[in-house]
Amino acid sequence: MNEAWKAFLIDLDGTLYHGTQMIPGADELIREFNDRGIPLLFVTNNSSRTPEDVAAHLSGMGIPAVADQVCTSAVAAAQYIAETAPGSRVAAVGEQGLRIALEQAGLQLTNEYPDYVVQGIDRSFTYEKLTEAARWILGGAKYILTNPDLLLPSQDGLLPGAGTLSAAIKAATGADPIVIGKPSGILMKFAIDRLGLRPEDVAVIGDNMLTDITAGVKAGCGSILTLTGVTTPDNLDTFLSSTGVKPDMICSDLHELRQLITR
Repeated sequence: MNEAWKAFLIDLDGTLYHGTQMIPGADELIREFNDRGIPLLFVTNNSSRTPEDVAAHLSGMGIPAVADQVCTSAVAAAQYIAETAPGSRVAAVGEQGLRIALEQAGLQLTNEYPDYVVQGIDRSFTYEKLTEAARWILGGAKYILTNPDLLLPSQDGLLPGAGTLSAAIKAATGADPIVIGKPSGILMKFAIDRLGLRPEDVAVIGDNMLTDITAGVKAGCGSILTLTGVTTPDNLDTFLSSTGVKPDMICSDLHELRQLITR
């Protein structure tokens, strides 16, 4: 383990759990960090839950967590818009976590003439929602994408992610969104600033080469890949080739990662 790393940004889906099933060793790993007084933040591209919901979900599986430790792409997206254009009219294509984050940032939720369309994961996505989003964007609204994940791991297998829904909106409008979540630097800066550290003092832990590891490398952080979710021993070489980035460390599971921390 690199002694220069003073804190960690830890992914959730595919790294600590699959859906409602904790990945073996996740609880022990987080307790190890806490026992050693090592700062950490849970950084997730998932925009569907509030930080409070995320912390409750983790705690319910036995993984110690509080809301102040959670950075979601929804909260980062809301802050980005609030800092760029305070009080803007915003249309949300997403779930509760996204809508609450936008409201708490002082933005006006609307379905008429929005300044921004903010899209995240939406498991009730319909043709009607696609039509509305396309018309808003073609009408001049700026397009914000919470995260580009094409697939999400679950206990039942992979599911389409926000990036898959975005592909339809992009095809309809020709608009390239401003991406907030990993591998974009916007969510990374949001989390690193909260820690109050330099990027080189921080390491990212995650299962996804396309998002977690690429985000860490681009941000100048350290990176630890866990083969617990999207990236597996079978597709690792393909991801290494397609992303053009290489993690500082690769761990087959969370028990191996914990052992590295305790050394």
